[in-house]
Amino acid sequence: MRLLLAAFVFVSFSTGAQQYPSQPIRLVVPFAPGGGSDIIARSINEALSKQLGQPVVIDNRPGAGATIGADIVAKSNPDGYTVLYTTIGPQITNPYLMKSLPYDPVKDLMPVAMLAELDNVLVVHPSVPAKNVAELIAYAKANPGKLNFSSSGMGTSAHLGGELFKSLAGIDIQHIAYKGTGPSLQDLQAGNVQMAVDSLATLQPFIRNGRLVALGISNTQRNPLLPDAPPIADSLPGYQASTINYFTVRSGTPKAIVDRLNRDVAVVLQQPQVRERMLGMAVTPVIETPEVLAARITREQEKWRRVIQQSGAKVD
Repeated sequence: MRLLLAAFVFVSFSTGAQQYPSQPIRLVVPFAPGGGSDIIARSINEALSKQLGQPVVIDNRPGAGATIGADIVAKSNPDGYTVLYTTIGPQITNPYLMKSLPYDPVKDLMPVAMLAELDNVLVVHPSVPAKNVAELIAYAKANPGKLNFSSSGMGTSAHLGGELFKSLAGIDIQHIAYKGTGPSLQDLQAGNVQMAVDSLATLQPFIRNGRLVALGISNTQRNPLLPDAPPIADSLPGYQASTINYFTVRSGTPKAIVDRLNRDVAVVLQQPQVRERMLGMAVTPVIETPEVLAARITREQEKWRRVIQQSGAKVD
């Protein structure tokens, strides 16, 4: 009887995978409407809907550092019809920042498709006497504890990017956490804090008008939107703090469905209009297989685990 039941379930899953998708797909975005991740998700969902032949419906579920949305997907049916649009929080940093999660970040969520890298940029207030990364590090070493770096909150990419810089450079700089990007930017422009490693998309207007000075980009290659800013890694080997966006589904989803989603995402990311739209937002489309993405996630988990533990960062 058990063998018959198992055979029935296998046949049902196989049939479902072959017919996939036969109904609308729910794309859970664990952030509020209008935020960066929501805007990126909406920039591709129409093209993805056409490619899949079914509507891709965005469901914003913000809260608890993106764990609310992640938990919905982690507890969904493993059929490919509930997909998580995720940043590094749910799987990569939250396990080390939070005391507990309502899901297992490794066992409950499986990688589907890489979407994009979002570059951060190291900026300083014009009052800081440094024209490049090497000069900034030298100045910080000569003035321990006198430089502050800002972020929009504990555990954000801006916070962790600053902590990684501090660790690799071996300097004493202080983190100032703000309640949101707005207050952080306001104090940074006023010179109340002297530096930040934050989103290129957010900081680019202030770099252009001269209120902030860009010293380096967080990726290992220059960004065409800021071609004069060299990679921070040129002066600080090993530094890479660009954040990633990608799709996951509930673990146990048939491989045929995961592969179908991955292929269609790749097709969409290669469409000129989609690429131009994303690049205009300082977002670089990246195509990877589920296996390559899984390896990337593992590397990112280990990197940020070390940074978080060394910094003592915690999120209640």
